[in-house]
Amino acid sequence: MCLGAGAPTVLPHLYWEDLIGFKPCLSPLVVAALCRGRVVRVPAGSLVRVVGTELVIPCNVSDYDGPSEQNFDWSFLASGSSFVELASTWEVGFPAQLYRERLQRGDIVLWRTANDAVELHIKNVQPSDQGHYKCSTPSTDATVQGNYEDTVQVKVLPDALRVAAGPQPSPGPSLREGEPFELRCSASTASPLHTHLALLWEVWRGPARRSILSLTHEGRLRPGPGYEQRYRSGDVRLDTVGSDGYRLSVSRALASDQGSYRCIVSEWIGEQGNWQEIQEKAVDVATVVIQPTVLRAAVARNVSVAEGKELDLTCNITTDRADDVRPAVTWYFSRTPDSTLPGPHVLARLDHDSLVHSSPHMALSHVDARSYHLLVRDVSKENAGYYFCHVALWTPGHNRSWHKVAEAMSAPGAVAVTWLEPDYQVYLNASKVPEFSDDLTELECRIVDVESTEASVRFTVSWYYRVNRRSDDVVASELLAVMNGDWTLKYGERSKQRAQDGDFIFSKERTDTFNFRIQRTTEEDRGSYYCVVSAWTKQRNNSWVKSKDVFSKPVSIFWASEDSVLVVKARQPKPFFAAGNTFEMTCKVSSKNIKSPRYSVLIMAEKPVGDLSSPNETKYIISLDQDSVVKLENWTDASRVDGVVLEKVQEDEFRYRMYQTQVSDAGLYRCMVTAWSPVRGSLWREAATSLSNPIEIDFQTSGPIFNASVHSDAPSVIRGDLIKLFCIITVEGAALDPDDMAFDVAWFAVHSFGLDKAPVLLSSLDRKGIVNTAQRDWKSDLSLERVSVLEFLLQVHGSEDQDFGNYYCSVTPWVKSPTGSWQKEAEIQSKPIFITVKMDVLNAFKYPLLIGVGLSTVIGLLSCLIGYCSSHWCCKKEVQETRRERRRLMSMEMD
Repeated sequence: MCLGAGAPTVLPHLYWEDLIGFKPCLSPLVVAALCRGRVVRVPAGSLVRVVGTELVIPCNVSDYDGPSEQNFDWSFLASGSSFVELASTWEVGFPAQLYRERLQRGDIVLWRTANDAVELHIKNVQPSDQGHYKCSTPSTDATVQGNYEDTVQVKVLPDALRVAAGPQPSPGPSLREGEPFELRCSASTASPLHTHLALLWEVWRGPARRSILSLTHEGRLRPGPGYEQRYRSGDVRLDTVGSDGYRLSVSRALASDQGSYRCIVSEWIGEQGNWQEIQEKAVDVATVVIQPTVLRAAVARNVSVAEGKELDLTCNITTDRADDVRPAVTWYFSRTPDSTLPGPHVLARLDHDSLVHSSPHMALSHVDARSYHLLVRDVSKENAGYYFCHVALWTPGHNRSWHKVAEAMSAPGAVAVTWLEPDYQVYLNASKVPEFSDDLTELECRIVDVESTEASVRFTVSWYYRVNRRSDDVVASELLAVMNGDWTLKYGERSKQRAQDGDFIFSKERTDTFNFRIQRTTEEDRGSYYCVVSAWTKQRNNSWVKSKDVFSKPVSIFWASEDSVLVVKARQPKPFFAAGNTFEMTCKVSSKNIKSPRYSVLIMAEKPVGDLSSPNETKYIISLDQDSVVKLENWTDASRVDGVVLEKVQEDEFRYRMYQTQVSDAGLYRCMVTAWSPVRGSLWREAATSLSNPIEIDFQTSGPIFNASVHSDAPSVIRGDLIKLFCIITVEGAALDPDDMAFDVAWFAVHSFGLDKAPVLLSSLDRKGIVNTAQRDWKSDLSLERVSVLEFLLQVHGSEDQDFGNYYCSVTPWVKSPTGSWQKEAEIQSKPIFITVKMDVLNAFKYPLLIGVGLSTVIGLLSCLIGYCSSHWCCKKEVQETRRERRRLMSMEMD
């Protein structure tokens, strides 16, 4: 078949199958237009129905893009006649007179399922309804594109299916759980066509129904939901009996099998490889009633047993079943009488195979089929509680399967365990009582008068503290430490840190004695202490259970707290005369309310108020600690390293000596004493500190008076010049031999216009002639020399701008005493002199000017020489002038 080009071709009845035979001579536009046409569809093949059933024929339009709802017309064609109008969705007068009455009764109905789909329903199909049914869609299109109608054949068969309930060979409609039963129904058909039967057994319990087992039209058995396991085990079966009998067999009835049983049979036919259900019939077969099994379990209500004995409990079973049932017995234990709580746990179990599951301390046995015993050996306190007996009856099924037919739980049986408590007393004694703070405290908790104790009993202790108060207020006790049955020691909040530091020690010295030691008792530890001894009993599982607590009487730890008193008295045993002699001072110490004191001594000196060199200065000289270790503190006189001595004369008396005293040693001398108390053996705690009365060293001399001044001939210099500074010492009063005088001279500078900066040491010269010069960051050099006995010269070589500022000298005189020793006098300072360093402008610019003039002259001469050479040799050239012709200007437009 070939569609040529040109005018559109009208195809009134074109089906999609016809497009398969088209040859490729079609234009692509034509093929696309055909593919976009509408298609009316009804079920393919033929439809088969039985007389009296309902016929449903769906019809729909695909690729429809027209109005919101498509109109449909149905026509019927009987054998040997033409199509007769049957029904329409848009035209009221469309149906023929033959079908209008059936349409009015509702036997023939058109149901619209969508805008482009409709269903034709014919109720109570008759043999006259057999024929062809055509579904068409009216069209107002200018050209026909697609298929506007489709036809389906309907065959009507007579009702030849017969379904009936068969005779029931079971014992009756009422049976017990676990008993077998059978149900039968018969089904046959005399249809002229080859049909198949399908059968389904279902049970109704009120409004709910459940599918049990079905036989499909293809001959396959399918169990319903919830019956898969019973079907696989063979408990539920479906068999055929004879040519038309179907038998449902249940080997063990369950409580869920109770209800009304129905047999549902459907007839199927195969048309062109598709199966159609043409009719279905059901019949009520029987109502099965499952009688519940009577089952009760009972346990003795109240039982009392002594600890260590055997507990024998009996579970008595009562049931009305005498057939082959096997009980499964389980014993439960709970601390409460409510068996529904999650607390109960299994003690022993006997399953339906007579296998016993129990622990070594428990045994489960039965004397007969209705009596089961639980035996608990070596009863302990933890066995006290409530016991339950759970019984389940099981019946055997196919393939060694078991089905539970009944179960029951007994009422709780209360079991009380009596035991002999250990009898003992507890005594608390303070073996060491503190008298002062930081003393040792030791408490001893002993167990006395022990009776009725066995090897399975152990004792532990708990320590408590309570504050002593004079009022009647109730004070809660604080837990210090508690020991559990497994010897685990736990600390309370009050003692946790101090126990970790080793200050609190809890120990067990003997079997019946517990100790508590406070290494360093503080004032916060004063109060009442008591101990609690607990008796623990060992259980079968090797655990320990507390059985008894005994409290001791409290012991009070208290001492009167008084302030520590420390008094130090200093005296001068020998008169002091003049400089160069030995100064001696003793310090006597007395203390009160200090435990086992040891003393540390520090000798300190204060300059007198009239001393202008260093007023109000306190100087630490030498110290001796509580372990008698001597240490020089701020004693910096290198020439008198061994000039001071501090020693212990007695435990409470100390002596200080200073040899070859100098005038600079004048001042007030004191002893600062600190008392220490022993803590934890080799440790010490500071208890108190006290200062002695002062002992004064005052030299009454009429010696010379020294003054110092600074002089410079040129206080203003030019940079690079030499700066000369003289430090001149003058002596007033008694005349001294130059050999009896020596001086330590040091030069200082403050490099600023004022004295607001710290002085910088430049150079120093001691009385032995040794010069020390400080390092500086600029190039100028320093020199210091002694010009005469009383004059010292400081010179700054190659002065720089940084050398300006205030300069002064510091002088420390040394005078030889009549005894031949050198005495150090007070340090004196001169007034500062300001030195200015100027810059020499002429010398500063002389060399740059000379260099600039010289370079300019050389560059000018070189430029002249280069210009002359260039003009003489390089640019000399004869130029011939050519005569130009006079020509007119060319036009700009010329190519």
